[in-house]
Amino acid sequence: MIDTAIKAAIRDIPDFPKPGIVFKDITPILKDPALCENILNAFVEQLQGMRIDAVAGVESRGFLFGLSLAGRLGVPFVPVRKAGKLPHTVKQKVYELEYGSATIELHTDAFEPGSHILIHDDLLATGGTVTAASELIDEMGGIVAGFTFVVGLGFLKGRERIETLADKVVILTEY
Repeated sequence: MIDTAIKAAIRDIPDFPKPGIVFKDITPILKDPALCENILNAFVEQLQGMRIDAVAGVESRGFLFGLSLAGRLGVPFVPVRKAGKLPHTVKQKVYELEYGSATIELHTDAFEPGSHILIHDDLLATGGTVTAASELIDEMGGIVAGFTFVVGLGFLKGRERIETLADKVVILTEY
């Protein structure tokens, strides 16, 4: 049910951000408060019984549902940002992309060592960014509790890449 509603709302944008790519635009979902509510409910239902001490949302679309999900779970929200965007002391992780490298950061006081952190992003493609976030959380003494995504691009094999990093991977709809 949620799968069908999400797919009905997502808009395909051909040749964005470059030729040959079909971008899955989730912004139409945000115009539908009932669907947003159903997405949050679906995440909460699938996370029942898990220890989650904080939700780490990956910049920037991971903030859209990540903050609300943290609120629903009654835990803090931790922003995972691109380099240079966080104002306090940070720990960085450099990771490789298809076309170069990128850097993500977390505040050094984002969570206590031993905390169970749920990583959230809007879409799972190759899994590179959430793998880097997972490694950064691990380096800071956290435990990756699981991953949540609104959309997964199964043909890019991201799930296979991250399944070894946590016991729980929740993807509400997959292409």
